[in-house]
Amino acid sequence: MAGAPASATPTGRRHKARRRYLPMAEINVTPFVDVMLVLLIIFMVAAPLLTVGVPIDLPETQAKSLEGDAEPITISIRADGTIFLQEEAVEADRLISILQAIALNGLNERIFVRGDRAADYGTIMRVMGRLNAAGYKRIGLVTAQETES
Repeated sequence: MAGAPASATPTGRRHKARRRYLPMAEINVTPFVDVMLVLLIIFMVAAPLLTVGVPIDLPETQAKSLEGDAEPITISIRADGTIFLQEEAVEADRLISILQAIALNGLNERIFVRGDRAADYGTIMRVMGRLNAAGYKRIGLVTAQETES
C-alpha cells in the first residue's frame, strides 16, 4: 500500500458503506404467501359450516331442562296440522304477525316448536321456515324425555 494515495482507502470504504445502507428495491413475498395459505386453510375449513339450511337448537333426548328467567314462546302443531301459539289456535298466515306483536325481545325471542309425533314433517318445517324468514334465530324443537325400556 506504499504506492497508493492516502485518500484511496477511505473513499473506497465510504463507497462500500453507502451500498450497504441503500434501500432494497425488491419485495419479500414469503410472509405474504404464508398469510394467504393460512387464510386459505381457514376458509376451506369454515366454508362447509356456513351452508346450514334452517339454524335451530336441537336438544338431546337425554338432556336436562333448560333453566331460564322468562318463559319462551311455544308453538305447537297437532297431528291434524292445527297450529297453536301458546294456547290459541292460529292460522299459518297470521302466525308471524301475532308473534311479532307478543314477542318482548323482538327477533331475539326464544321460540320452542312442539310437533306431535304423528304430525306431518312438512307442516313443521313450513312453520320453522316462516319463523326463520321473519328473522327469528333462536328456534328450538321440544322433545319428551327418553325413557329406557
